[in-house]
Amino acid sequence: MLFVDDGDILTAAGSAAALDLGLHVVRRDHGAEVANSVSRRLVFAAHRDGGQRQFVERPMPDLLDESLAPVLAWAQERLDAPLTVSDLAARAAVSPATLHRRFRAQLGTTPLMWLTGERLALACRLIERGESRCEIVARRSGLGTATSLPSLMRRETGITPSAYRHRFGPEVS
Repeated sequence: MLFVDDGDILTAAGSAAALDLGLHVVRRDHGAEVANSVSRRLVFAAHRDGGQRQFVERPMPDLLDESLAPVLAWAQERLDAPLTVSDLAARAAVSPATLHRRFRAQLGTTPLMWLTGERLALACRLIERGESRCEIVARRSGLGTATSLPSLMRRETGITPSAYRHRFGPEVS
């Protein structure tokens, strides 16, 4: 839900949602035709359903344990390679169980979930930069094949690569 209209009290979930709320007020007070005209003038959707997921970059925490930071950097340089949790643990010179504990403590996730998240972020960046071929995005991000990429992206982000390209690709203005 992007905004709430409870009669005398109206509230929005954020700055973009405030625009949605503003259009809602215009629509309520002046009708759909005026609201649609305002939305076109603002180059803003007349109505958004609020079901879209948020695409927020996840910066790396500033206070990483030095023993884990090099492993993260090493893995980020090799996202296209077939990396396993055992590979990450070997690079950190710890057992997989210790690596899991460190990931949970420092990043709040598991090594595999972190790796998948980094690969998805890379896939999204590739799409944003204009790569339209799923097989290239899948291979360069380490996410498998062109046939597995759409279902993985849909499961993790809520949208397919083509929908992501439509929303965030270089031709979007």
